[in-house]
Amino acid sequence: MNQLDATKSGFLACIGICIFIFIFISVKNRFPREPSEQKFFQDIAECGFYPDELCSALFEGKTAALQIGNSCQQIINQPEMCDCIRTPCNCSTLLNSLHFITRPLSEEEGNFSLAYIITIHKELEMFVKLLRAIYLPQNVYCIHIDEKSPQDYKTAVQTLVNCFENIFISSKRENVVYAGFSRLQADINCMKDLVNARTQWNYVINLCGQDYPIKTNKEIIQYIKSKWNGKNITPGVVQPPHMKHRTHFSHKEYVHSGTSYVYPTKNVKDDPPHNLTIYFGSAYYVLTRQFVEFILTDVRAKDLLEWSKDTYSPDEHYWVTLNHLSDAPAATPNAEWEGNIRAIKWKDQEGVVHNGCKGHYIRDICVYGLGDLQWIIESPNLFANKFEPTTYPLVMDCLERHYRLKVLQQADVPLEAHWHFQDSNYFNMKLNVGAH
Repeated sequence: MNQLDATKSGFLACIGICIFIFIFISVKNRFPREPSEQKFFQDIAECGFYPDELCSALFEGKTAALQIGNSCQQIINQPEMCDCIRTPCNCSTLLNSLHFITRPLSEEEGNFSLAYIITIHKELEMFVKLLRAIYLPQNVYCIHIDEKSPQDYKTAVQTLVNCFENIFISSKRENVVYAGFSRLQADINCMKDLVNARTQWNYVINLCGQDYPIKTNKEIIQYIKSKWNGKNITPGVVQPPHMKHRTHFSHKEYVHSGTSYVYPTKNVKDDPPHNLTIYFGSAYYVLTRQFVEFILTDVRAKDLLEWSKDTYSPDEHYWVTLNHLSDAPAATPNAEWEGNIRAIKWKDQEGVVHNGCKGHYIRDICVYGLGDLQWIIESPNLFANKFEPTTYPLVMDCLERHYRLKVLQQADVPLEAHWHFQDSNYFNMKLNVGAH
């Protein structure tokens, strides 16, 4: 075969291959992808390097970001952050892999220790996210684990706690019932442990496992110093008429076969001890060490605690009632709802205090969705409640990254590599975080 014939043969073969590919593509396109397959490829493309740029748009409340974000958090598999806890690593690896901050970030913070009471019963990863956000070595942390929690959950929490000298499990655990006295007793148990801790803390703050900070440790200290000047923070007012049933009738806790609740009886209670005026307020507080010691020793506090054992949700009257005693340490007897402790979207405040829950309501409290992110970070409160990362994982991813970068931005010390969640991301530009 001469060179011309060979060239013609090659050309014809090339034409044949091209025709075959064209026919194959044409036929394939007549049978479009299944809808689920189309959606998968579309979502992966839209999410991009989830969640950095997307989070920034969500914080700005952009509608398109909400649509993309809701798709992203349905298809993106979350990394398993607690493997090092469930299958124990050495403590150094655990602290580094979970990005715990291991030194005070400023002189002011190092000289002002906070104590935390954290009551938990489920969602190990949410607890770890909360703990690593608020953890600093100059603070002290009492963890109350619901006695009903599974043993593997208790073991995992204990494994984590064992790596820290300033974190401990409460010495006495309660079977906690929602709105029951056991919830108040859990805090009292931790307070007893905390006053005997080596750390000489200034204030105690109580949290639950579905809380997350909005303000940094530095901002919390500055808020306490500037706005309260050594006083307790217990938002609340004299018990309104529609709440009197909580303390007028005796209540009991029911716990059986995984079900627990508080129910009223027909028995009318005696009047409060020492002719105390009962207040109604938040179960959350920021209390001085001197006030905690008063709670544990004063006869009025002890008698009110005993009287409260058969009331409904006693933690919503106990702290605020005692803080209105004029002779109690650091008391604020004239205070009402002042105190930006917790950002909560209550269902009955929709359209008045907030613009509605973008996640879903549980017991009339919003479990935050992506559309709530802008409202959360713009809130003046110290903490927000309630979060459910198994349902809305991107909400926590965005808040964690935003919060950690704000913490590092405020630091007065050189930053360690493992304090960063990742080397760089979009928030570094948005928050203008400089190198230290």
